[in-house]
Amino acid sequence: MQATEKDVTWLSEEEQRHWRALVTAITLLNRRLNADMLAAHDLSVDDYAILAMLSEAPDDRLRFGELAGVLRVPKAHVTYRFRRLESRGLVQREACETDARGAYAVLTPEGRRRIEEAAPSHVESVRALVLDHLTPEQLRCVGEAMRAIVDADCAETPDRY
Repeated sequence: MQATEKDVTWLSEEEQRHWRALVTAITLLNRRLNADMLAAHDLSVDDYAILAMLSEAPDDRLRFGELAGVLRVPKAHVTYRFRRLESRGLVQREACETDARGAYAVLTPEGRRRIEEAAPSHVESVRALVLDHLTPEQLRCVGEAMRAIVDADCAETPDRY
């Protein structure tokens, strides 16, 4: 259902200011984190996220649907990125013994080495771009606000991926 102009509750000046700051910050952070990761490790932020999630999973493996769910991206996005990482020897696909249609995304030893090598500089970028500019209270508020948005999305679309 398309809302008509008279049905819209327009943003106040303050809401508009905060909304635009949020959008600008997300764009800026994504670009800067991506540029830092590419320059230092020849990995995109999306590549890093896949490797990081696999490195934290039991036995360094997740089903593709689970990986997409954790990353909150479409399964096709994971598949595309996975193929690029696979061609570089950082991940591999393994058949699921209990489900012939399913497969696991698995971190290789080289993938483990690369994520462990990249993690310190990623943390340095996160600190330099975000944490160093926020007080502990601001960080707590931002974290709670972002968690509320993620929780609302998860509640509205639990089977999204």
